[in-house]
Amino acid sequence: MKIKNSTPDNQILKELGARLARIRKQRGYSQSKLAEDAGIGVATLRRLEAGHDTQMETWLKLMKSLQMISSIDTLLPEVYQSPMAEVMAAKKRRKKKADTASASAWGDEG
Repeated sequence: MKIKNSTPDNQILKELGARLARIRKQRGYSQSKLAEDAGIGVATLRRLEAGHDTQMETWLKLMKSLQMISSIDTLLPEVYQSPMAEVMAAKKRRKKKADTASASAWGDEG
């Protein structure tokens, strides 16, 4: 399921729980082993995988145990440049390049 702005919160939590369960299984963890490694209760992990609300700290512990904490950078990048800012930067580069090209002309080329 693709998560969008219009996706209801409860659906997002269910999807994240399903993804967590899938990754846990692919990595060969039982619920009790992952919960132990993350320092959380098995009941908490079950609630997460079922799509129930929880604290962000619990997610961070699980991500660390699964060695996926760097994925947080994808979720919320340290440096974020909006598409509009990228367009404006490209315009500045083109203008600077054009200004540099015309400044280096001798004036007798034509």
